[in-house]
Amino acid sequence: MFKKLPTAWLQLRHQKIRLIVALSGVIFAVVIIFMQLGIRDALFDSGVRLHKALKGDCFLISPRSTALPSMQSFPERRLLQSLALEEVDFVTPIYLDFTQWRNPRKKNYWRNIFLIGFDISHQVFDLPGVDENIDLLKFPDVVLFDSNSRKEFGSIVETFHQQGSVITETSFRGANRQIEVVGLFKLGTSFASDGNLLTSHLNFLRISQNSNTGFIDIGLIKLKPGSNVNEFTRKLKNYLPEDVKILSKQEFIQFEKNYWQSSTAIGFIFNLGVGLGIIVGIVVVYQILYTNVSEHLAEYATLKAIGYRHRYLLSFVLQQATFIALLGYIPGFLFSMIQYEFTKKATLLPIAMTLPRAIFVLVATSLACFISGAIAVRKLKSADPADIF
Repeated sequence: MFKKLPTAWLQLRHQKIRLIVALSGVIFAVVIIFMQLGIRDALFDSGVRLHKALKGDCFLISPRSTALPSMQSFPERRLLQSLALEEVDFVTPIYLDFTQWRNPRKKNYWRNIFLIGFDISHQVFDLPGVDENIDLLKFPDVVLFDSNSRKEFGSIVETFHQQGSVITETSFRGANRQIEVVGLFKLGTSFASDGNLLTSHLNFLRISQNSNTGFIDIGLIKLKPGSNVNEFTRKLKNYLPEDVKILSKQEFIQFEKNYWQSSTAIGFIFNLGVGLGIIVGIVVVYQILYTNVSEHLAEYATLKAIGYRHRYLLSFVLQQATFIALLGYIPGFLFSMIQYEFTKKATLLPIAMTLPRAIFVLVATSLACFISGAIAVRKLKSADPADIF
């Protein structure tokens, strides 16, 4: 089979314009697939940044909660009840909500920002800048600002480095409150949040004007070293009532991913884009190979007349499909890397090339070109020497 490679390549490059058109179609399809998969995975990765940063082993949430941006509160006493189990090292409540942030330089420009409150007596976040500034959160009306937030919130990072703090206002349900940024941390944006604030649970209650004390959004449970998380989770489910959902850390992460994948249209749209990219590649390559076979039908018929079987001719066309797949994949991969960097800078989403994704797109491109070749080669069945000559 490989002895025929020079002939297959020579025939393919004979029509240079046609080859360029075929490669352009494959490159276009490869870039579409890479971008759709990259943005989809960035959606999932950005959505679980906070989950991964939590230093907890088990989590309590309300059964009515659907995702991090729309958490429903539940009684804090459920979290405190878990202290009765000997495996528990400590527990801490986490509060989540959106509040409006005023750009310090644009007094009338307000934008929603994600507010996170936690009990600062425990170090529960594995994020740069949190532990270093945690003591500063003991004072009233102070917050840490996410330095990876979008620029629409203002030049907070630059101003902080110049002045040592930034004073602005937040607004919750029409009630304005002056706050001070006393430190920076790094978390990052997501599809649901353009920026983040981190503060103590007492400041959270002040800023959000929350009078519904005794209710929390997430209950974090840290286990003692050597404890079995799965066994503890089963034990806690039997101990607590069913008005609270109990998840391990991995289940908590998967809970968020499942929401974006199946409970919203976003996951379906990105998967549809991948499918459309594959179809585009199949159609373009099929048209090129079919035309190529049709124009050389007499030559193929001659090969049949001197004894070559249909399987030989099939392998000949499939080799051309392989050339098209490989030559189209390489520049498509390089263009996608450039697009990833551009998209990352423009959106601040964690979009990056991964080896599994690169292999998947290579396999998908090769299969698409093989399918095109297999369909186009059906024309060879009509290559009867008796009819052509």
